[in-house]
Amino acid sequence: MANEAASQKDIPVLTDVITDEETPGIGETTTSVDYASLIAELQTQLASNAYALTEQLIHNAFAEMEATLFAQISARLREELPELIDRILREHLGEDPEEP
Repeated sequence: MANEAASQKDIPVLTDVITDEETPGIGETTTSVDYASLIAELQTQLASNAYALTEQLIHNAFAEMEATLFAQISARLREELPELIDRILREHLGEDPEEP
């Protein structure tokens, strides 16, 4: 019984070196490069960055177009709206638009 208790308390010690043939060890380099995976990763990065840049450029272009259109419409309204209001009021009140 004492022998069993002593043997159960012994911690197993790893004495054999286990190596994985596919994974290089410390200080070892791989001689083969998985070009398909590398190309796929680069393609994903390039596509992602290109999409982000395109989205940003389109957003900026729309913002600039919106600002330009707003300025043009505002200027045109400032120019034409007073004349339009004056003409409609005169027509409605029965005044001759040719009279000062």
